[in-house]
Amino acid sequence: MPQTLTTTEALAAFCARAADAPYVTVDTEFLRERTYFAQLCLVQMALPGADESDAVLIDPLAEGISLDPLYDLFRNEDVVKVFHAARQDLEIFHVDGDVLPWPVFDTQVAAMVCGFGEQVGYETLVRKIAKSSLDKSSRFTDWSRRPLSEAQKTYALADVTHLRQIYEHLKADLDRTGRSAWMEEELRTLTDRSAYVVDPENAWKRVKTRTNSGKFLAVLKEVARFREETAQARDIPRNRIMKDDVLVELASTKPKTVQDLGKSRLLQREARKGDMAEAILAAVKRGVEMDPADHPKPPNAPDRSALNPALADLLRVLLKAKAEAAGVAQKLIASSADLDDIACGGREGLWARGWRREVFGNDALRLCNGEIALSAKGQQVKIIPLR
Repeated sequence: MPQTLTTTEALAAFCARAADAPYVTVDTEFLRERTYFAQLCLVQMALPGADESDAVLIDPLAEGISLDPLYDLFRNEDVVKVFHAARQDLEIFHVDGDVLPWPVFDTQVAAMVCGFGEQVGYETLVRKIAKSSLDKSSRFTDWSRRPLSEAQKTYALADVTHLRQIYEHLKADLDRTGRSAWMEEELRTLTDRSAYVVDPENAWKRVKTRTNSGKFLAVLKEVARFREETAQARDIPRNRIMKDDVLVELASTKPKTVQDLGKSRLLQREARKGDMAEAILAAVKRGVEMDPADHPKPPNAPDRSALNPALADLLRVLLKAKAEAAGVAQKLIASSADLDDIACGGREGLWARGWRREVFGNDALRLCNGEIALSAKGQQVKIIPLR
């Protein structure tokens, strides 16, 4: 029967054991459908070994429990914290405990580096590496309800027990191929705190729009800031305040009065009156009156009119060949948008730095400069130097 820790003392005792281990596997269960910030409902952890006490469930909803011992463990740089698809877990711990675990290891990223494909799922790695299967019947249950069923506990614990074997396999593969430094690059990016901070000042950048008018963007910036601040303060999803298309409509129509708001096609009824209406109008007014020198600038999108379609196609062939030769997922090296940027003359991007430049970037630039050509022989693509 899975052991569930419901007191700070029990958690501290387990974390003291974990402090002597080379690594610990970690996963979470949470809810986010009705809140802005994810509600942490369960933490699963396992130590190396096969003893029942080596794997536990931690109940953060238990009365009186403090997660401080867990966060102290996360700060312990002698213990590797192993996750699968860690980004959401890390965001939760950053918000809840102002901590980002380090050192960390993400088996999804490692699997892409080791050639298992793009964004490979945990279930696939369990099947291919651990030679086992998962019972997914509890996948969509409400993790905030108590008591948890034995089926829920068993399901949750499987997310960290199999992870031990997966981690050891992938780490050995990275060591064998000399790609541990590649992994380190990826993990430094994953644990950059700025990736987990949503600044209302920049919320407008999340909204897709084709309009680059300074006044339009100024109003969009102010109403998006209002929405983000309100959603954070009330801890409700931002789309429950206003959806993106409403922000675009407000930036276009620039209403001045409550009567103007009443003409909106998209604004919810409750936002057309009272304090909410006044706050929206105030945000629009701030945008309209913003000094033109302070107007937000549209993102520097590449000029697609300069796109060379033939070169973009060649870059896709080169990327596929390079990814297969290196045994790395294509998407981890460069995206389709990256390839179009390169074909438009772009020379900046993740693909142009670190191990990606070594694997693909250098030859991509040589191809653009006419220094190499590509030819096919059977199933293989060959690079032919021209200069």
